[in-house]
Amino acid sequence: MGVSQNRTLVRFLLVSVFFGGTFVAAKAGQASVPPLLLVAVRFDIAAVILMGYVALTRSRAELLPKTTGDIAAILAAGVLAIGLANGLLFVGQGSLTSGVGAILFALVPIFAPLFAGALLADERLTAAGAVGTLVGLVGVGMVVDITPATVIETVSGGAVIVLAGAVSLAIGTVLIRRADSSLSSTVRTAWALPVSALMLHALSIGAGESTAAAEWTLGAIVAVGYLGVFAGAVAYILYFGLLDEVGATQSSLVFYASPIVATLGGWLLLGEALTATTIAGFAVVLIGFGIIGHESLAPVVRRAVGRVDRQQWPDTPGN
Repeated sequence: MGVSQNRTLVRFLLVSVFFGGTFVAAKAGQASVPPLLLVAVRFDIAAVILMGYVALTRSRAELLPKTTGDIAAILAAGVLAIGLANGLLFVGQGSLTSGVGAILFALVPIFAPLFAGALLADERLTAAGAVGTLVGLVGVGMVVDITPATVIETVSGGAVIVLAGAVSLAIGTVLIRRADSSLSSTVRTAWALPVSALMLHALSIGAGESTAAAEWTLGAIVAVGYLGVFAGAVAYILYFGLLDEVGATQSSLVFYASPIVATLGGWLLLGEALTATTIAGFAVVLIGFGIIGHESLAPVVRRAVGRVDRQQWPDTPGN
């Protein structure tokens, strides 16, 4: 494995850890800070850091929005893909374990093709995509333990709110593509974060959350610091670098790894536990992901197998 591949692997692992830790930190921070205020402050911090980063690394011409598509993409990212998605996630996360919240939120790659097929002319839902979507939804039902006796409780609880956040992120992602922005993804996110922060502060006030009610304990400060710096600005910079380097399909694998990080973090730091049904549901969701992405992931697997074969049998003809 070369230097470039090692760097990509390290970046992938860091993003998976940072994004997975979001669910643990959100759960821990809500013990003393209202959820919408917590996520609003998170994006205050992330916006300052990321804006400073792009100001130092991009030219003026690269920073300024130039077209209506740029504005539309910034709003789609700020309102739907980042702001509303995370606001719903943090509100719903309060009644779920870290692992379950991460699993539900990781359904974005399943929801996105449904909206892409309706809104983007060049992306239609394939037969494999339809099957994968159905399999993934079955897995979701197992994760949230949906039965005839628990449907009402589930719909009125945190699971449906987190799912709504995943839907918001999926719609926002598709609308960003539809906008056809000329801005780089990192610059677009730097503009979107202040939009998200302002919107979430407004929602926090509208929901009756009081800044006076927040107790900025050491745990809360550590949680919001982690969310703003590592799971916010740093994770976005690393993720968008990964996106530019390996493409959307391979970079989206961080969403599949994040629930594992969240589950382990919740178990180690918060004493959370998962049932056998939840673990089985997670496995079914992964199968759905595999069905949806098998065509694009197959070349990656073949290259990986080919490298292993060449290392084991370097003198074999054809290798």
